[in-house]
Amino acid sequence: MTDGLIVGAGPVGLTLAAELARYGIGVRLIDRAPHATETSKALVVWSRTLELMDRMGCTGAFLAAGLRARGASIRSGETLLGSPRFEGIASAYDFALMIPQRDTERLLAAHLRSFGVAVERQVELVGFDPREDGVEARLRHADGREERVRTPWLIGCDGAHSAVRHGLGLAFAGAAQGDDWLLADMRLDGPGAPPPDEIATYLHRDGPFVVFPIPGGRARIVATLGKTDATHPRPDPTLADVQALIDRRAGGGFRASDPVWLTQFRINERKVAEYRHGRVFLAGDAAHIHSPAGGQGMNTGMQDAVNLAWKLAMVERGEAAPTLLDSYSPERSAVGDLVLRNAGRLTDMATLSHPAAQAARNLALRFLLGLHAVRDRMATTMSEIAIAYAGSPLSAGPGSGARWKPDDDAGPPPGAGDAPRFVLYAADPERGAALAARYPGLLEPAPRVPPDASRLFIVRPDGYLGLSAGGAAWDEAERYLRALATAA
Repeated sequence: MTDGLIVGAGPVGLTLAAELARYGIGVRLIDRAPHATETSKALVVWSRTLELMDRMGCTGAFLAAGLRARGASIRSGETLLGSPRFEGIASAYDFALMIPQRDTERLLAAHLRSFGVAVERQVELVGFDPREDGVEARLRHADGREERVRTPWLIGCDGAHSAVRHGLGLAFAGAAQGDDWLLADMRLDGPGAPPPDEIATYLHRDGPFVVFPIPGGRARIVATLGKTDATHPRPDPTLADVQALIDRRAGGGFRASDPVWLTQFRINERKVAEYRHGRVFLAGDAAHIHSPAGGQGMNTGMQDAVNLAWKLAMVERGEAAPTLLDSYSPERSAVGDLVLRNAGRLTDMATLSHPAAQAARNLALRFLLGLHAVRDRMATTMSEIAIAYAGSPLSAGPGSGARWKPDDDAGPPPGAGDAPRFVLYAADPERGAALAARYPGLLEPAPRVPPDASRLFIVRPDGYLGLSAGGAAWDEAERYLRALATAA
């Protein structure tokens, strides 16, 4: 019997498997595809994801492979409407790390192998039977052999067409946007080409045209193509089509060449109502899909995985009550709603079609992006460092649920097999150590010095503030931990 069966070996499934393996949980990760992603797909790893990778122990490999985008520009014709920079992000990672998804998967798979776990490819989930004490799953291998697996937990990280979600019979509520979009990965050369460390957006009356830098001297272009009659599908885009868009929407001045990926897509915005159903969970695109505006879909999914991993590990190891898992869906579903709203608004704003609405938008953007506070807020939202769990059942006290600043949480990540632990910050080390001794499965044994000596804090294993209380509120800390513990 495996401790956990994960379906889908994209970035979300790989993140979840690596975290569970790091915590000493036996896990199988299956994928029906014969090989990993070979295209660039999701391109951006944002600041909060990189911070969480610090805890995972794999940030360095990503920084070495990626390209650091330091800011963005938004233009309309020859007018620069604004140029938000990322240096103001309150993180050690004050940039957007541009890295193709194929490399993200390659690096995460290598990280997973360091724990002795490999992806099982050409293995498909063909059905499952959820029960009170576990899940019985039916797997089909490449040679047609079927296997029955008993597992305490089944997690669907298997994308927008999730077999796990379909097996649960869940509605994937939402809609598809009507426009066709072009995606092209190629080289851009010429004096008018955007800087290689900038995400450039051109707002045109025909629709937006966006250029993302990619490592290796390449760039991605994303642009609307308009609506198409479903009975007459649009032909695949060509290099000439891309150049025509450059000349019309970005003012020319640079040439496209050497395409490695030319395709088109439509934007879907959909989400399930609940991410957990008994012993079955959903994460990433299996639970929510977004507009690519803001580049937050993959990041949100990887953060789903980090959130779920430490909770599953603590419960499976008997260090926390099973009710800890009740917090996963409300926390991450609220984040999914937020990301959907933000991405949808960005897409709606960029695709306005009425000339008067476009003119008003451009005037508003030029004014707002001239304000330092607005530029900072935009960068902070995109980086996902502002995500918080204020309404979570695990949040208690003023400011709880917020991201704990990494500067206040120094120290190496746990090694393989180490358990996730909450961290106590308290001014009285003796009393703090005594509290930790009463809850050895929950708390690190040694309390840390709080940034405010008049306060007591308990920080979650994923770096969010669980309890915020007065410095002498030991009874409150005890109640908080007792509610999490397996036994009172």
